[in-house]
Amino acid sequence: MSNRPLHDVFYFRSIAIVGASKDITKRGFRSIQKLQEDGFTGKIYPVNPKETEILGLQCYKSIDDIPGEFDLALVCTPAKTLPSVIEQCGRKKAKGVVVLAGGFAEAGPDGAALQAEMVAMAKKHGVRIVGPNTSGIFNTHNHCNVVGFSDLRAGNIGLLSQSGNMALSLVTEGQANGDIGFSTYVGIGNESDIRFDEYIDYFADDENTSVLVGYVEGVKNGTAFVNALRRMTRKKAVVLYKSGRTSAGVSSAKSHTGALAGNYAVSQGVLRQAGVVLAAKSDEILPLAEALSLLPPLKTRRVAILADGGGHGTIAADALTERGMVLAKLADTTRQRLSTILPAAANTSNPVDVAGGTDNNPAVFADCARILLEDPSVDGLLITGLYGGYGVRFSPSLTPIEMKASADIAEMRNQYGKPVLVHSLYGCLGAGARPEPLVAVRKAGIPVYASLEMAVRCLQAAAEFQEVRNRPDVPGAPSGAVKRIQSFADTIARCRAQNRTVVLEHEARAALADAGVPMSAQTILAKTADEAVQAFHTLGAVPVAMKIVSKDVIHKSDAGGVKLNLASPREVEAAYAQIITNSKKAVQGADITGVLVTPMAPKGGVEVIIGVVRDPTYGQVMMFGLGGVLVEVLKDVVFRALPLTRNDAAEMLEEIHSSKVLDGVRGNPPVDKAALVDVMMGVSSLCAAFPEIQELDLNPVMAYATGAGILDARILLAPAA
Repeated sequence: MSNRPLHDVFYFRSIAIVGASKDITKRGFRSIQKLQEDGFTGKIYPVNPKETEILGLQCYKSIDDIPGEFDLALVCTPAKTLPSVIEQCGRKKAKGVVVLAGGFAEAGPDGAALQAEMVAMAKKHGVRIVGPNTSGIFNTHNHCNVVGFSDLRAGNIGLLSQSGNMALSLVTEGQANGDIGFSTYVGIGNESDIRFDEYIDYFADDENTSVLVGYVEGVKNGTAFVNALRRMTRKKAVVLYKSGRTSAGVSSAKSHTGALAGNYAVSQGVLRQAGVVLAAKSDEILPLAEALSLLPPLKTRRVAILADGGGHGTIAADALTERGMVLAKLADTTRQRLSTILPAAANTSNPVDVAGGTDNNPAVFADCARILLEDPSVDGLLITGLYGGYGVRFSPSLTPIEMKASADIAEMRNQYGKPVLVHSLYGCLGAGARPEPLVAVRKAGIPVYASLEMAVRCLQAAAEFQEVRNRPDVPGAPSGAVKRIQSFADTIARCRAQNRTVVLEHEARAALADAGVPMSAQTILAKTADEAVQAFHTLGAVPVAMKIVSKDVIHKSDAGGVKLNLASPREVEAAYAQIITNSKKAVQGADITGVLVTPMAPKGGVEVIIGVVRDPTYGQVMMFGLGGVLVEVLKDVVFRALPLTRNDAAEMLEEIHSSKVLDGVRGNPPVDKAALVDVMMGVSSLCAAFPEIQELDLNPVMAYATGAGILDARILLAPAA
């Protein structure tokens, strides 16, 4: 495809409307009308062989009849016309074509063939295609709107959507808000030519976009998509809503990891890894984007609350804590300064409750805000209660005082460079009905929310975005050196020669050790009962565990292929015979290699699972969570794409719901998180080096106060090509 930047497509200076119409219900009419209404200053060329004039513009019978060249074409004609249309656009040196029609790859094999023909023609002429099956594009800063949305407000929020109705919903919500404006919108459509990642790169470089909002159903190239997001979130915030949460996942998976790798669970982890702020609900999308477009960096999660009522202060404190934010501990001097301007009943610890101290003088809000923002321990401020509505609640004479307070608070935000958000119970009033002080404070760049929970979520998002910008982005090596990692290539070759996809456990353990994964216990493969007894003595005559080694017996415990706490040669000999018998009974015709003998793991510790699965969108992804036999019931797991950074691995440990278990509960010591990170980094190195690995399962891994032990290791290869 052409190397022209997409900037030339979205900042076009001339446009042909192919399939222009006088029918006011048609896009070929509406697009011309909106271009004129919005003040587009470039050339507009309507194309329709049956018309001579549309909306005062000369109409051309064909694209070839247009004098000179043009930048963009909006094509409103049926799918079957597109190869010819694009060929004509190519002769006119068009940089891009927006294809509205459906009936391409989404419609079946015939449509896919037509789409391929269209794309081939575009490649030949260096024309970029938006769509097909797209709702269109707009760029408010270029005064062009070929979607047909009404009353667009220019702003700095970019919009990228795989649903035209979702885009309309967000635009309508922005209009109701009264302050939110958009820069460029793109309806993704079939992604036949321009890919999702290319659009993201466009928004990352667009001088008129500071935050990108995206509605995502699915992507064709997950790796390129994630890499583009990584590039963008280093400098600009991205808010995504990912649909498809109820996917059943990979039903044919043979490992715990595979069984738990549902589409949304994987996407959630990978997108967070890329630095995206994920909207959990559709009504969060625009508030999050608005906040991130307005707020200065939130350096830490330490926040102060300024309330004019105990109820709102308590709710805010609870919500902030639940969201992982920190109530800043106010300095003694801060509390003393607050006590000099507030009544005796006021609470000067965090949350600060003015206790009626602002009822007859809302300027006190500004005085308190300044004191709090000057405290070095406070990096963000949340004002909550009836702020902005004192003139409504008490007396109109208070409104001018609040107006001055709003101006002062806005100036403080600039002066101290700390985020300030306002929650007001009067914020629920529509854009035209809000009290003047709330309108003023928002115009000054401070977001105002009707929902206290939403205000807190936005503060959390500001913290997330700043943490993304601060974290390292280079994959780190495991602390143990990667030694003979290529020796696993010999194992893969042996598996292929034996027509098996199961890597036997002793082979998997050797590969993990070579990749730098700390392997705490020696294991010995015994092919006879006598070899099992000899292994018992070699290991020091300590209690041992024994388990079947077979390419056909995947779930060893279920097959009766595991025996524990064997403390004598007689017990070992009997266990060997029982394991072989049980396994052959459980899996008829099983090919049995032998039995693995290993010392029993030390008591104590926490069972976790570390696994890798190949996701159809994002490639190899790692899973971490609490392990053991209940992992598929608890489903307390998180995902990240490979390769990992050490920061990625550390985040995974903290992100599971039961993370406090790792910190020690009921007198148990905290686990060695650094050792778990070492295991994860070694696994990442192995899997990244060998894309043939389809699934990898370490379950359980015992996390101890010092070190970690891998009790079971399983690797499955993708079928040979």
